[in-house]
Amino acid sequence: MFADLDRVPDWTHLFHLNALNDNELEVIAPTLHELLYLRRGLTQPGGKLPLFDLDGQEIDAAIVRRCLQVGWAEPWFNNPLKPGWLVCKLTMSGRRVVGEG
Repeated sequence: MFADLDRVPDWTHLFHLNALNDNELEVIAPTLHELLYLRRGLTQPGGKLPLFDLDGQEIDAAIVRRCLQVGWAEPWFNNPLKPGWLVCKLTMSGRRVVGEG
């Protein structure tokens, strides 16, 4: 079909060899909700992650737990007024996941 190789662009340099291997993708890729949660820490002092979403609702504990489990977030300090709330901050790994760091 494309006999003239000079006219066919070589786009192979744009793809990483691992791009087609998605065996571990589900383990290391954040969901949209996790990504939105983590990105909010980029604008906060010390990378503090929010306790509430933009609608004022408490962040789902499953999102926080998964981010802690895979190392994108880490506990920062205990909240003395609300001991059940886990105040977290971004890790370097978390910054890399959201594209900064």
